[in-house]
Amino acid sequence: MKEFTYVIQDALGIHARPAGMLAKKAKSYADTAVNISANGKTVNAGQLMKLMALGVKQGTEVTISCEGANEEEAAAGIKQFLEENL
Repeated sequence: MKEFTYVIQDALGIHARPAGMLAKKAKSYADTAVNISANGKTVNAGQLMKLMALGVKQGTEVTISCEGANEEEAAAGIKQFLEENL
C-alpha cells in the first residue's frame, strides 16, 4: 500500500468541479483501490458524492492511500492531480 498526505490549497476546498475530476482520475486505476481520509472519515475517492460529503476545506490535510496492482502509478497520478488542481 502506498500512502501520502497533502494539504488542500484551493480556496474553495474540494468542491464540485475538482471533486468530479478527482473521482474520474481515481476510477481510472481499475486494479487499485484509492481512498481519501479527512476529518476523521475515509471514503473511496472514486465516489463523487462521498468525496464531497467529506467537506474538505482549504488548509485541510488529507491522506490518500492506494492499494492494488497499480498502487505506485495511482499514488503518483493522484499526487500530481492534487498539486495541479487543489
